Amino acid sequence: MKKDNKFIMTAEGFMQAEEELNELKSVRRPEVIKALQEARALGDLSENADYDAARNEQAIIEAKIAELEYKLEHAEIIDNRDKSLINLGSTVTISYDDGEEEEYKIVGSMEADPFDNKISNESPLGIALLNHHVGDSVNVDSPNGGYTIKVVKVA
Repeated sequence: MKKDNKFIMTAEGFMQAEEELNELKSVRRPEVIKALQEARALGDLSENADYDAARNEQAIIEAKIAELEYKLEHAEIIDNRDKSLINLGSTVTISYDDGEEEEYKIVGSMEADPFDNKISNESPLGIALLNHHVGDSVNVDSPNGGYTIKVVKVA
């Protein structure tokens, strides 16, 4: 967990976390309870693989519920109204030296999904982009070495 007990999120990310929490509580938890009841009905629990699997699944779901509840309770929702400055919630188009362009959305670490081009504000690229404007050249310090990009568009 974060030291300051704040989880920076976009409004969209907060809503997605709430939906996931509701899904876990209203669908997944009852499914596991039903699976546990069915496994108990089979008899001897000491050698019941279905019961063990259901108990493990229950533990995973309960841990995820507790984690989401804690993060949502300590969430700080960032509203990015200044579209000229890169901040949390900004969608940024950048250009590399070879002319290739990529678009990323800057999100809190809890929402990051590189496969969906959502990068964390705590990642090397996210840190470098924050508080820059269209047209800025930005130096990115990454574990694989530094490189320079240009901010093409901020939305």
